[in-house]
Amino acid sequence: MQVPAQFEYQRATGVDHAVALLSRHGAEARVVAGGHSLIPMMKLRLAQPEVLVDINGLHELTGIRVESSRENGRWLRIGAMTRHAELLESELAGEHFEVLHEAERVIADPLVRNRGTVGGSVCQADPSEDLSAVFTALRAIAVIRGGDGDRTVPMREFFVGPYQTAVGPAEVLVELRVPVRPGCGSAHLKVDRRAGDWAVASVACTVWLDGDDVAEVGIGLTAVGAPNFSAPEAEDHLRGRPATSEAIVEAGRIAAAHCRPVADQRGPADYKLHLASELTVRALHRAVDRARG
Repeated sequence: MQVPAQFEYQRATGVDHAVALLSRHGAEARVVAGGHSLIPMMKLRLAQPEVLVDINGLHELTGIRVESSRENGRWLRIGAMTRHAELLESELAGEHFEVLHEAERVIADPLVRNRGTVGGSVCQADPSEDLSAVFTALRAIAVIRGGDGDRTVPMREFFVGPYQTAVGPAEVLVELRVPVRPGCGSAHLKVDRRAGDWAVASVACTVWLDGDDVAEVGIGLTAVGAPNFSAPEAEDHLRGRPATSEAIVEAGRIAAAHCRPVADQRGPADYKLHLASELTVRALHRAVDRARG
């Protein structure tokens, strides 16, 4: 039987209370929400926190909404405690970014999606996690709260290494903000060994068109060794160009050329590189079609 090491349990009553508890206990404390990543690691004793801070009751960290202001523009705001199932069912999220629904449909199974949280997924920073690539492609911004208040971090700076993020030991991820602009299309494609499994490879793409030209683009890749889940060289190739098939195929080649996949039980490295290129091309085509349509 796998049993975690002994730990103390604290239930936070608010975000500031959670931050205070984390500050009090230091590096030995961990936040628990859905628990689908942390609890199995604790059972294997790969993680042995002395204190768990439960944030499941923090309804201020839930919700999906669009807000706009003259100064900051329009943003889709997703609370860190939003469950995967809530994001999948959100008409508002799907209306603006189909990539969110396409990714959520292939994440694990209904039991996991009903309990697991969006914030927990990105904070785990697992190299095979789908939403990390999705929010990278969406050029989202993470809002993090600590003892000095809120700070914002672009998702491309949020991931600092495998299983490591910019969230400090006495901080909590509050929400993810995605810019809402016209001319946008997005898509997500995934290859896995069986339904609900970790990806062999997956790609998320977002394209913003200005006429026939690519005004801005985001490409996120999972499980193929893409630095920070992103493909900036491929994005640079597309930005400012007409969204032609030739440009998209070359972007797929460039994206794969900067990946460093590792051979494992899910497949050899050369197969993963092929998937990185092919899925990028297909997702970009779909995203461009949606931006035009």
